[in-house]
Amino acid sequence: MNNLPNFTTTQYSLEKIFRMIEEGNIKIPQFQRDFVWDKVKAARLLDSVLKGYPIGNLILWKTKDRLRSLRNIGNINLPEPKEGDYIYYVLDGQQRLTSLFAIKKGAIVAKENQKSIDYKDIYLNLSLPPDTDEDIVTMEKNYEFDCITIYEILNSKISSFLDKYGKDKVDKIETYRNKINNYSIPIVELTDCPLDIACTIFTRINTGGTVLTLFEIMVAKTYDETRNFDLSKEYERLINSNGECKDLEDSNYDTIPESVVLQCIAAHIKNKVSKREILRLNKNDVIESWNIVKERGIFPAVDFLRNSIKVPVSSLMPYYSLLVPFSYFFIKNYEKNGSETTSNIQTKLLTQYFYWASLTNRFTSGVPAKIEQDLLKMDKIVNNEPPDYPEEELKISFEDLIEKRFSTSEAYCKALLCVYAANNPLNLRNNSSIRLDNSWLRRANSRNYHHFFPRAYLRRKDINDDKANVILNIILVDDYLNKRVIGAKPPSKYIREFMRENDDIEKALRSHFINDVEKFGIFNNDYEAFIQERAKVVSRRLRSLLRPKI
Repeated sequence: MNNLPNFTTTQYSLEKIFRMIEEGNIKIPQFQRDFVWDKVKAARLLDSVLKGYPIGNLILWKTKDRLRSLRNIGNINLPEPKEGDYIYYVLDGQQRLTSLFAIKKGAIVAKENQKSIDYKDIYLNLSLPPDTDEDIVTMEKNYEFDCITIYEILNSKISSFLDKYGKDKVDKIETYRNKINNYSIPIVELTDCPLDIACTIFTRINTGGTVLTLFEIMVAKTYDETRNFDLSKEYERLINSNGECKDLEDSNYDTIPESVVLQCIAAHIKNKVSKREILRLNKNDVIESWNIVKERGIFPAVDFLRNSIKVPVSSLMPYYSLLVPFSYFFIKNYEKNGSETTSNIQTKLLTQYFYWASLTNRFTSGVPAKIEQDLLKMDKIVNNEPPDYPEEELKISFEDLIEKRFSTSEAYCKALLCVYAANNPLNLRNNSSIRLDNSWLRRANSRNYHHFFPRAYLRRKDINDDKANVILNIILVDDYLNKRVIGAKPPSKYIREFMRENDDIEKALRSHFINDVEKFGIFNNDYEAFIQERAKVVSRRLRSLLRPKI
């Protein structure tokens, strides 16, 4: 019950709200959307204020937590509050509050691909009575009437207007200034509740907006200006540091999502990775663990996946979640053995785990609980002990392998693509290495994926797509070979063409688990023989990975 939010209602004058913003006590958290209101909406809002119309309440979260928040509104820098002071974060009312403050300060707001908006250029028509149905606040100065900017009204001495406007209009200006400053806005204060509750409230009251992600919440929670820690920027540098330091783009692992990185941190800190546990992470623990998780966990794990299991790019990973137990292992292994390298036994056991988890579609559901179970398997591997697996899950079904349709969204297929990639596939034309790239491997119609028996050819032979589009009919090639040389030719034709150019084509074919041209039915275009024979070779490789000799 302690997590239930405590609401109080009160009223603040606009003058008080402006002062709180200027003193740094009212802040807009970084997870709020960008300021999007234009001058038309801002002018109409102020017109409502001057006429005493209600403009809705504000919801503020009162807390001593320091979150990542907006540092400026346009060209107006916002100060930080005093240490120990309460901060009021805006959960609802950002656009209204920002518009009014921008007018008060005469802010110049630049929007991407748009002309800058100068909020000094919002005028009040002194010729109209306050109770008119017309808008007394306008965006353009009308030279037929006496107009004055709202910025001048709120920021200049009243006496400075006498010479230009005369006493009657100066009295009206003073009345308008008082109306703005004394305008009362209903405030709903949410006091000292946990960040995740505040974020849930924000999401629910902003039903038309984007639901906050766990990462956005944790970015807000862990922000620390004094230690120069911003989780969103740290993640950006982890993916791509623009040459400043090692990053995942250097390894072609730049598609690792934010959520997985959070789980890597949580696994290291508390061996638990659920959303609930991540939200409970202590800010200082996250900051202090960041470099450890990055340098001793994620980077060594990626290096192992690339160099030992030979998963060349992150898009081929059957599950990004696999990075979590691997990162956990390398941190624990470093703590125990003082080294990032693995023993021969550990290499085999980690490879076994990778293929077991992938071929059993382990992380299709219940991911956090399964990761937590698998951390115990990693503890065993750290000690050079084989984890326990259900016997049935270490067997390869020959029938399932033959019938498995090709899909880059399924872990089983991706595991087989990893097996193909780990065999160092060669170009059939010249035995050069195949270049695999994240940008090419995300979709099933990627130029890296070639049906050895082209589907267009098989359709002409009345073999339907269910039988043609199977994983055992897939090899990894480069774009040029796939689209421009092979096309829809039968293998008997294009393999003979390559044989005239490549006198060691058998080596290239073996790199694709095609061991015997005759036996695999290539020269007589025997698709059934090809699938059966390739299944035998691939299944042998899978068995060796799932049942390593220790």
